[in-house]
Amino acid sequence: MSAWKLSGEGTKSVVQAALLAHEDAWDFPEELVVSGREIAEDKPDDWILEVWLDHKPTTADKKAVAALFADGAPKLVAEKLPDEDWVTLSQQGVEPIRAGRFHVRTPEYPADETLVDFVIPASQAFGTGQHETTAACLAMLDLMKREGLVVKNHADIGTGTGLLAFAAMHLWPHAKATASDIDAVCASVVEDNCATNRVAAGAGAGELTMVIAPGTDDALIQARAPYDLLIANILAGPLVELAPDFASVTAPGGSLLLAGLIQTQEAEVRAAYRRQGFRLARRVTNGDWSILWMRKSRFR
Repeated sequence: MSAWKLSGEGTKSVVQAALLAHEDAWDFPEELVVSGREIAEDKPDDWILEVWLDHKPTTADKKAVAALFADGAPKLVAEKLPDEDWVTLSQQGVEPIRAGRFHVRTPEYPADETLVDFVIPASQAFGTGQHETTAACLAMLDLMKREGLVVKNHADIGTGTGLLAFAAMHLWPHAKATASDIDAVCASVVEDNCATNRVAAGAGAGELTMVIAPGTDDALIQARAPYDLLIANILAGPLVELAPDFASVTAPGGSLLLAGLIQTQEAEVRAAYRRQGFRLARRVTNGDWSILWMRKSRFR
């Protein structure tokens, strides 16, 4: 199988905006693997968007990638790669995450025996923006546990790979666990990652139930509510839109972990949840990203 790469250089903000657009592009070709990174450590504002393919890029492929750039795409360069596994090639340079007690890596990296180790293939949208928000979410979950948060029932909405649900299951091993995503592809992705990471699937305590649904609009998600902890690493727009729905399935005194928003969007997101009776408990930042721990009033 031939491996190809499309790449385009830009500023950090331009490439990160393209990565966010990719996350939100429901019709983007699933066979194209998108990632972004710094070009060099001494030039932190110079970034490159890389798109990995198992075929020579077509005109349609190039148009799909160009459409990720709102103000015009940079010059896209097509490159034929050596005859190696293109998925493995796409994972090169994706450094492991170390956050709190967690270590997250792609399969070609060794485990860190001193930390809780998870393996997530880079081909599953495990790229630059996701790297920063994922690391901060893991750190926030670790902080919640260290500060004594008790969780008996949690849900990860927009789970993607299942990783944050896995982390919550490690921290609260006797809790009920639910993961959901709007993308049906995620069902098999989470199933595979459960097997790789020895995470039990099922409906009981300490087992993960996977659901395909938009937000919390699903009978099973509703039936398993209310949740002591709801995790949503998505985007600012959906977070604001879903605030009433999230409030309706969160237990009094329960917690939300909200991520996927850049710092300039934080005020709007926090205001939406204040209107639903939540207050800010903690916040952490990583790069341009904000991660919020919100707690629901016990009296609303």
